[in-house]
Parts: sequence; C-alpha cells; structure tokens
Amino acid sequence: MRLVTVRRICQAFFLLLLIWSCLVTTVGDRWFELRGWPVSWLLELDPLVGLATVLTTGSLYKGLLWGTVTLAATALVGRFFCGWLCPLGTLQQMVGAWTDQRRRRRAQAAGRQAHPGQRIKYLLLIGLLTMAAIELARPLVGFLSGGGWIPPSASILAGLAVIRWGRRGKRAWTVSAEWTMTVAGGIGLVLGVLLPGQRLLAAGLQTGLLDPIPLVYRSISLVVLPLLAPGAGTIVVAGGLLTGGVFVLVLALSAWRPRFYCRYVCPLGALLGIVARWSLWRMGRRDTDGDACTGCGRCDHHCEGACAPAEQIRWAECVLCYNCPDDCPERILGYAARPSTTGEIAGPDLNRRAVLAAGASGAILLPLARLGDPLGVGWRPDLVRPPGALTESEFLNRCIKCGQCMRICPTHVIQPAMLEAGVEGLWTPRLDFRLGTSGCQHNCIACGHVCPTAAIRPLALDERMGRGRFTDTGPVRIGTAFMDRGRCLPWAMGIPCIVCQENCPVSPKAITTRTVLEPVAGLERLIVTRVKLRSIHLNLPPTRRPLAGGDYFLVGPAGPQNALRIAGQQADRVEVAGDPAMAALRQEASVAVHVRLQQPFVDPHRCIGCGVCQHECPVRGRAAIRVTSENETRSRAHTLLAGAGLPKTKE
Repeated sequence: MRLVTVRRICQAFFLLLLIWSCLVTTVGDRWFELRGWPVSWLLELDPLVGLATVLTTGSLYKGLLWGTVTLAATALVGRFFCGWLCPLGTLQQMVGAWTDQRRRRRAQAAGRQAHPGQRIKYLLLIGLLTMAAIELARPLVGFLSGGGWIPPSASILAGLAVIRWGRRGKRAWTVSAEWTMTVAGGIGLVLGVLLPGQRLLAAGLQTGLLDPIPLVYRSISLVVLPLLAPGAGTIVVAGGLLTGGVFVLVLALSAWRPRFYCRYVCPLGALLGIVARWSLWRMGRRDTDGDACTGCGRCDHHCEGACAPAEQIRWAECVLCYNCPDDCPERILGYAARPSTTGEIAGPDLNRRAVLAAGASGAILLPLARLGDPLGVGWRPDLVRPPGALTESEFLNRCIKCGQCMRICPTHVIQPAMLEAGVEGLWTPRLDFRLGTSGCQHNCIACGHVCPTAAIRPLALDERMGRGRFTDTGPVRIGTAFMDRGRCLPWAMGIPCIVCQENCPVSPKAITTRTVLEPVAGLERLIVTRVKLRSIHLNLPPTRRPLAGGDYFLVGPAGPQNALRIAGQQADRVEVAGDPAMAALRQEASVAVHVRLQQPFVDPHRCIGCGVCQHECPVRGRAAIRVTSENETRSRAHTLLAGAGLPKTKE
C-alpha cells in the first residue's frame, strides 16, 4: 500500500476521532455519551498546550505528558503530526484539493511555492511564548525594583547596551547566541519601561487563540455540531459569529493558498518545525550525482508544506505528505536518515530584528491589555466562572479556550466569553444563566472532569455539595444572587410572584419571602352597590388584572385583619370566600382591593450562585434577580461581607 494512502487513512481516522470526541462529550452513561472516552486525547497530544502551561504555571498536568511523545516522534521523523494527525490540517488539505481540481497545473504549482511569509508563524510562536514566560522575569524585576538597587532608568540603559552589544557581536558568534543576547536585551528594555507596575508582568496563556487543536475543538463543538443538530448541541449565542467566522475564514484561505493556516499562522507547526530541524530521518533528493532532476516541477504540484523539495528543501516546513516522491517521474525524492543531496534549509529563516520584535511585542501587548486595571480592583462581578475554576489569574494561565467545558455542560449554561474578561479572556468559559436551559445544576461536576489543563479543577460531588468531610467548608459557591427590587414583580409592580423562591435548589432555601398586604393602585376606593350572600357588587373600573387568582383580598371598614379572599370575578362584582359581615361589607361601604405579596430576600449565607432563579425569573430581558461572582469560593478577595459571619472562602 502506498504511503500516501496510509497517510490519508490516518488523517481520516484522527478527523473522525475528533468529531467523535466532540459528539460523546455529553453527560450520560450510555455508550455514545461520556463514559470513559478519551475526549481530550488530541488536546493532550498537542505539545504547545503542555509547553505553554508549564511556562505560565510552572507545573505540567499529567495528561499533557502525551505532548512529549509528539515532540520525541517529531525529533525522530519530522513534522508527522501536521501531515498525519492534525484534524485542522486535514480539513485544509481537503479544501485545497477540491479547489486545485479547478486550477491549471501551473497555478497549482504557483500556489505551493515557498514564500517568505511562512516565517510569520515562528514570530507568532515567539510572541505567544514570551507572554507565557514573562512570569519567569519576576526574579529580575524583584532585583531591579524590590530593594531599589537599580533604578528603572538604569535598567533601560542596560537593555539598550545589551541590544547594541548583540548587534555588534563578533562574527564567531553563532546565530543562536546573537538571538539570545538580542532578545535578552529587549526583555531588559521592556522590564525597565514597565517598572514598577509588576502586576503587568504576570504571565498570560494566549496560545489557545491560534493553536489549531483548541481552535478546531471549539469550532466543531460550539458551531458545527449545533448547526447540524440544533436540538442536541450547545446553543452558542454570545460569540457564535466570531467563533464560526474564524473557522470559516481558515478554510476559505485554504481555498486560496493550500494549507494557508499551517504555512503562515500555526504556532504549533512552528514549534514542531523547530524541533524537526534535528530529526534523524529527512525527506529530500537522493540522486548521488545531482543532475538527475529535469526541472519539471511536478514535485511542487501537490506539496502541502511549500518546502521546495527539488531544491534546498526547507525541512522545517515539510509536513511529510509524501506527495513529492509519488509525483517525481525520475524517482529521485525519498525519505532517509541523511540530508538531501542538494542541501537543505533546516530551520526557519529569521533575523535578529524579527525575533526581537516578536519577543518585545509579546512582552508588551499583554501588559497593554491590562493597563486599564493594573491593580485588579475593577473586576467584573457579572463574570461568573464554572464551579471548580481556579482563581482568575491562575485560571487564565491554564485555560486554552478549547470549549470542552461548554460542550459537556448539560444545561448549556457555560458560554464563551467575548470581552467580559478582557482581551486575554476571549473564548474562556463564563456562565450565562439566561442562555442555557437552566442554571448550573448543583449536583453536576462534569466540566472539571473534561478540562485538559485543570483550569477548572475536578471536583468530587461531596465537595461540590458540601457533604461528608466537606461539611465544614460548605458547598462550592460560584457567586451570590442579588434581588433587583426595581424590576422584581412583587417589589416594584405589586404583582404576585414567587418563581425564584420555588425554584431555588438549595435546602434550606437560600431565597425566603416576607408576606405583606398592599393596596392595588386604582382599586383603593370602591363603593359597594349591593351585597348578596357572598357576591359583592362594586363600581369596578375596567381592568385587565385578574383578581381571582387567590392573592387578592377585599378589605372593608373592619380593616385588613378581616380581609376576605376574592374567589371569583365578574364585570361588576366579585365573589369572596368568607362572611361579608366579618369585613363589615354593606351597601355604600367604602372598600379596597389588596394584594398579598411574597417579597423575596436572598440569604448570602446559603446562596451558592447556581443561577436557577435568574434563569426562571419571568421578567424578560434583564432578570429581576441576577447572580454575580461576589462571595465565590475560589477567591477570598471577592468575599461579599467582610466579618459578617459568612462561611470561610478558599483562595
């Protein structure tokens, strides 16, 4: 069997594996639901996920050790992951092959030629890893500013000096050494400019924005599957256009240039290209005399990586598609444990200035995004994270924006954030209690068990509900509900409603009510025209308000303590339950209609912020009761009332 055929079978398998992983990421114990399926295995195979989280957190989640297998295999055989495993690469290849059928052979070859723009992905990788690694500069910042040893101006001058030294380095230096010195000087310059705002130098995990595996996961889970099966998938409203638009754009660009994203944007491909430069097995020309090539250019017609196999092959760009050996009529292209006979360009073609610019951009852009709130005091209370989420800084340092938690949520209340969490929180999970089918279910712990990086830590059911050995710490709270009395029906409009109290899942309930009798506007001064048994004739004005629902009472001269419940209503009379004489109801007596209101109150000691009350609130648009992240378990800084006897929170 030809290797090209084997590769296509492997590509189809991993693409179907991705789709299957997204499909079975649903709560249940049936064979086609989450029942031990390795739904995050492709994410764990992604070495960029593991590398970036190690840089931001200093630790490696055990599942991400699979990424080292990918790196080791790449160092042995080259960029096999891009050409054989990556589902996004497979989709791009399918689109490119379909559009190539409508192009002439010369146009096909022109679209697959090497281009200087292919170095962009390496610069993007440097910038993203700089964002992730900036936390490693904290010891230097402490040295520079903690004890006042070196003023910021001196660090700026030192940075400029090191840059100048790197640019005027001796010719005996290797390129790597020049890059190292230049980048070191650039980072020193950046640190000097940003001092003393040390919080601005906190690490940020932004690889998930461009990493192809999280990108294709969230696109399939949050856009493609819901469109194909709208009744069963997550209904993405917030950000659905952006999420789907990016995915469509990636595929559309592949119709213009085959594997456009792989060639020009993909940071994972850049990482694997750097590792592949030291691989033992390599593709290239195998003719010993070097004159066997006729220059027909057929090897370029279907080259997926635009690596110029007939010339000095750009080995870092080769995705091992094996199209060139099959297309070559002279059969001089092959795969062996030695370099190409015509030479090769092993690594990316980058210069020092480009590397410095990429590193400095990564070090500056993230702090710029935080300049609006350097002290972290302007946090968004309406940004509610899923149960088990780490503190906000740790959460952002781990979340890769894959959308797994959004797919698994049984009520679809976990939605992708747009700018609610700032630019660096784009596509991270947040709770929108109005978009789901209910609130965050109190007995659900699914999201933490599918998170590949433990940004949402896996909870035990007893911990989530505060049972057993977790009784002292209480249940996990994701926020607190607040009553908006200006929109609440009983408080603001005198309309009976106890929906929030009835649906509160906490026992004892976190929402209690206070019963009051209030006069109904417009019905305070009515005159009794006739009394016949329990039928009271009144001069009722035209009203659409039904008075016979059980919450309306007729109050006569005897006062509210002898009010009679209205059991029926006609155009000019009402039926009361009780003796009219008790309320002193007689002809020409002045009476009023009162309504019994059960005004709700939220007990912050019991509320866990599940949001069921907000979802069920009958007030459309902005609900009358809303959950905010105050008093959430994950952050001591968000404690609602300091010293008010609330349960202790965990940092």
